[in-house]
Amino acid sequence: MASSHARELSKRRATEKVLVLLHQAHSTTGRVGRLLRSFGYSLDIRYPLSGDDLPRTLERYAGVVVFGGPMSANDSDAQLRREIDWLGTPLRQKTPFLGLCLGAQMMARQMGARVYRPDSQRGELGYRRIRPAAMADELCGSRFPRFVYHWHFDGFDIPTGACQLAEGDGDFPNQAYIYEGNVIGLQFHPEVTYQMMCRWTTRGAARLGHSGAPPREDHLEGWFQHDGAVDKWIATFLLAWARDQLMWPRAASRAGAYSIAAE
Repeated sequence: MASSHARELSKRRATEKVLVLLHQAHSTTGRVGRLLRSFGYSLDIRYPLSGDDLPRTLERYAGVVVFGGPMSANDSDAQLRREIDWLGTPLRQKTPFLGLCLGAQMMARQMGARVYRPDSQRGELGYRRIRPAAMADELCGSRFPRFVYHWHFDGFDIPTGACQLAEGDGDFPNQAYIYEGNVIGLQFHPEVTYQMMCRWTTRGAARLGHSGAPPREDHLEGWFQHDGAVDKWIATFLLAWARDQLMWPRAASRAGAYSIAAE
């Protein structure tokens, strides 16, 4: 009995690590990294576009988080193509995966879905209202946020076999998806802190001149209005996700399971 307990404890400790992929030297893990550390996970941070190796097996990881970046999942850069190809690893090994913005788009590409830039060339920046699917609130026992922060110009189609978790309006109708209960793609940025938002809207001020982008003050005001709900949800979600305990109905064909919730 003692030997069995020791093996289980050893296995649990071996998976108290999350693999994190960042795409710029100055990028940070923001609130997502802070929360995972507070839950007792260590972060193995790698920069694949700078040449960092990616592991062949994920048996020692509790999950994989792929963050965003200014590049496109459609770029021909060899390192980016290598990373998209590697995303088949968490799929095959059924490791919890969380893709944020570019990360969600890259996983969509790995799964054969389209990643596109709208003909209008309009981006989606600042806080926007989304409509979660009826089952989205059930994922982790916390209400899925209705207003979320965006900073992107590309969108994705829902991959075959995945289910839409939330929809938006206009050029970006797909805001979140789930596949097999442990692969999550989010078009928005729940990791953003107020400090990060200040930095993005300063360093990326040129992007605020694009059509569809609200002025900087609207971004900052939106944080005070909407971040409380995002903060509550992402904390509960991350803990369930890392433990592979999302309450996802396996019978994907269940009537009404993925209908968009009425407000």
